[in-house]
Amino acid sequence: MPTFSSNPLRTSNLNQTLRKNPAVFGIPFILIIIGASYGLASFTQTRYDLQDKKVKMVNKEEELGLKKQKRKFDIREEYFRLSATQNTDWESKRIPRPSGLPEWGVPPEALEKSSQPPPSNS
Repeated sequence: MPTFSSNPLRTSNLNQTLRKNPAVFGIPFILIIIGASYGLASFTQTRYDLQDKKVKMVNKEEELGLKKQKRKFDIREEYFRLSATQNTDWESKRIPRPSGLPEWGVPPEALEKSSQPPPSNS
């Protein structure tokens, strides 16, 4: 004989109903979750719409303020403005070349030799 009996001494009507028909608890639970999902989606959409509206309002106000103070762009004026503000505090330093490389780079003879295909042994 087992130590604990498989049948409880007192079973409630609710417990018996849930054992016979688990959908009595499951279906309303799933419906509540799906309904809450749709309800929260509308609240979330409203929130994002309000934020978008605020951003658009600020952009239009800024746009109106910027059009009044906007000046015409001239590339020559920008060039002279930037060249006037260049720093002259720097000094150019020569970087030592790798050994075996001539002063002005690779000689043209070496370039011609490297561009020719190697002779074939036939």
